[in-house]
Amino acid sequence: MNWTDFKTQLAQNPELHLQFEFAENQRVNPSFHITEIKQANITSVDCGGKMNAWTEVIVQLWEPNTNETERPMKVSKAMSIIDLVEKTLPLNPNSPVKIEFGNDSFETRQMHPQDFQITNDEIIVKLTADKTECKAIGRGQTCGTPKEKVKLSEIQNSCCTPDSGCC
Repeated sequence: MNWTDFKTQLAQNPELHLQFEFAENQRVNPSFHITEIKQANITSVDCGGKMNAWTEVIVQLWEPNTNETERPMKVSKAMSIIDLVEKTLPLNPNSPVKIEFGNDSFETRQMHPQDFQITNDEIIVKLTADKTECKAIGRGQTCGTPKEKVKLSEIQNSCCTPDSGCC
């Protein structure tokens, strides 16, 4: 989900309470704060030697040690934080969004908003774990990953001979 899609979904529901589900039936404490919104410019070189560059928008959530409230903030408050950030830092509208969260029982990680669920007076952002990927495989390279095994009968029936240099 990109930044524009994320903001649009929230903006359509300003009066709802905002909640985040980071694991099945596990939600961020209702007293959470949006501590910062970051735009990360990432430049990398993958295992195939290709340079890649992209940006990500990361919304960081923090749970205080006390329960300040029984209800999470309203979407309108979250939108006011987003507006404040965007007055200073223009965020790339096409950047993927990640939610960064952790607490005493859940290691800090970045997760993707996968879905929005509206129930009664809440909008629940369902989060899913971020996964690693090999960009070189997507380009048809193997780069150290196991190659598909070839049957001995296929080698014996091929035009290659041990001295031909093709095997």
